[in-house]
Amino acid sequence: MSEISLANNEANASDAFTRQSAVFDEIYSGNTIINYKRARVREHVLQYLKPAGSILELNSGTGEDTLFFAQQGYHVHATDISTGMQHELRQKAMPYKDNVSTEICSFTQLDQLKQRGPYDHIFSNFGGLNCTGELEKVLLAFDSLLKPGGKVTLVIISPFCLWETLLVFKGRFKTAFRRFFSNKGRSAHIEGAYFKCFYYKPSFIINTLQNSFKVLGVEGLCTIVPPSYIEGFAEKHPKAYDFFRNKEDRLKSTWPWKYIGDYFIISLEKK
Repeated sequence: MSEISLANNEANASDAFTRQSAVFDEIYSGNTIINYKRARVREHVLQYLKPAGSILELNSGTGEDTLFFAQQGYHVHATDISTGMQHELRQKAMPYKDNVSTEICSFTQLDQLKQRGPYDHIFSNFGGLNCTGELEKVLLAFDSLLKPGGKVTLVIISPFCLWETLLVFKGRFKTAFRRFFSNKGRSAHIEGAYFKCFYYKPSFIINTLQNSFKVLGVEGLCTIVPPSYIEGFAEKHPKAYDFFRNKEDRLKSTWPWKYIGDYFIISLEKK
């Protein structure tokens, strides 16, 4: 994509999430599998955080994770390009103003970030970074924003999802194959606004950062547990859901499961 179209895509994604910001929590907060995903991600991040450490959060949305970490005593600088998401976050973060700061900033323009840290941790959840075709640019900005030994945790939508591919047997061909042949991105839409989504492998992140970061761990997320967009699965099939969840919790860091989920969680440490 050209620089102009990349900028347009970012603006379109911002518009989409701003449109959804007022109802975002209402839509997603009651979803059992989304709550499972959040718990998994938070558990993963907490093992790497220093007590009372500082976090730079990218694509912070309405602040669900921001508030969680603030409540645990961490200092979070929450950034997002969506003005609507930032508005919702600031309203929710009022009781935690000593631990939360906010800034409207694109993750592709981290060189313009006003509060530059350095931070103990950089965190991006639930595929926010899949909204850019310039992930390399984002990743290469991390070094200067982190303290020595600082860490990064990213939750990225992967280019292959076992559950999604199996939807071919339900006749949902478009969904089943949407990640295939998607090097130039795939169209996504929220609240009537369209933008492109890009899929990345763990190896892309590892190779981009290999000179200045070492890998701490990779986990699959929703690799045995179904993706959260398969609505009502946990409620309709509670025994199957419990079985899948227990299996995923055991196998999340093993091959091939860490590579074939809806997402993967990857953490790295600055050398």
